[in-house]
Formats: sequence, C-alpha cells, structure tokens
Amino acid sequence: MTDFALHEYKKIIWNNPAAVVGFPSIGLASSIAANFLARTLELEIVGGIVSSGFPPYAVVQNGIPLPPVRMYAGGRCCDNAGVDCDGLIVVTSEFLPKVEQHHLLSVSLLEWFRANGVKTIICLEGMPQFDADDHRIFGVGSTAAARDIMDKYSVQRLDDSLVRGISGVMLYEGAMRNMDVITILAPARPDMPDPRGAAKLMEPLARMLPELKIDTEPLYKEAEEIEKRMDPHSSAFGDPKDFLYG
Repeated sequence: MTDFALHEYKKIIWNNPAAVVGFPSIGLASSIAANFLARTLELEIVGGIVSSGFPPYAVVQNGIPLPPVRMYAGGRCCDNAGVDCDGLIVVTSEFLPKVEQHHLLSVSLLEWFRANGVKTIICLEGMPQFDADDHRIFGVGSTAAARDIMDKYSVQRLDDSLVRGISGVMLYEGAMRNMDVITILAPARPDMPDPRGAAKLMEPLARMLPELKIDTEPLYKEAEEIEKRMDPHSSAFGDPKDFLYG
C-alpha cells in the first residue's frame, strides 16, 4: 500500500469551507482550472501531500519549494449567494498519481475534508471532445443534496457513463460516507493542454461562487494563442513540446 503524509502549513480557520479538486485529466483542463483558481484568487498554501510513490520533484512558487500535491485556501463572503460555505479550499497537482494510488489518496482527502468541516466537494474533470461544436458540461453528484446543487446551478446530470480516476473514486466514496461530492465534466482536446476546456469547467464554479468574480477571459485568450501556434499554416507555428505545463 502506498504511503501518504499530509503536512499542514496552516490550520483551516473556517467552519464550513467548500473544496475544489483538480488533478490532471483530458487536456490537463482540470489542473489548469484549479491552478488558475488558486492563483487568481490569491489563495494561501495551507497543506501538501507527499509520498514515496510520487515523482521526485518540488513545485517552486515565489521561490518557495512545495510538494507536488498542494492545498490552498481563503475566506469567502457569500452574502447568501451561491453554495453555502464560508471559505474555499483548492487541491491541485501537475501530475496524475498512479492508478493504484487513486483510492487511498481519495480517501485521505475525504477524511481531511471532513476533519476540516468541508460539506461540499467539487471535482473538476476533462472529457474527450470529439466534436468541436459540442461544449456541453455535465455533472455527477454523490448524494441527493449534491444533485440538488447541480440542478440549482444548471449543471446537466450525466445519467449513464463512467467517471474515471480520483474524481470517480471520490464520487462513490462520498456516496458511501454521505458526503456531498460533485464532479463537473467539460469537453477538452485530448491532444494538447486545453485552457478553453479549463475555462468551461470554471463556468459552473462561477455560478456556484458568484462573488469570486472569476474572469476566464485569460484562459480563452491562451487557448487561442496555443491553437494559432499549433496551426502549421500559421506564422506562429511552433513545437508542441513548447505547450507542456508543469
């Protein structure tokens, strides 16, 4: 069994925070979105997870070395708008853990969320975009309450399908633990990092957390720039390796 150690840099001070989880998925859309959220909202690092089974690297931010899996947090003044919570936690990473690590990592996160008063958990996930004109966003909820939240904020239910990886494990573990887990799935290009897919993931979040004023325009502009540079007929065409994140 893989070992995990969770280090807390600071204690969570909110009574009822919501959590957003974004590990790499199709087009890296989920991790791009989670990192964008933590960065633009200027959330503070509060924790990290390390394991002997993780890749041996440090993420350096503002000159500070951090673990590959990180938790950021900040307060929230909701004024009765959006999801009921007084704070926001964002969990993100630039790498996807091994398949055999997904279950234990998911359970470790759920236990940490419960210990810190988290009632609503939103997992971000990209899904393959086979039709360039298909921009539908779907959601799956672990409980009736989670599905009610989806309905309230106009997230179309995904009735019959598979949700893979950490997002999938957190859904069924959340159901068994009576924890409200929502996985939001947005289409993303599977052949390259897709900031547009990340921006689509942010749209339901902007409805659920309206006062955060999430501006996704930089993600759409970045997507347009990448597509121009990937177009062999464009003067901006470059090497696809130039667009790798991390």
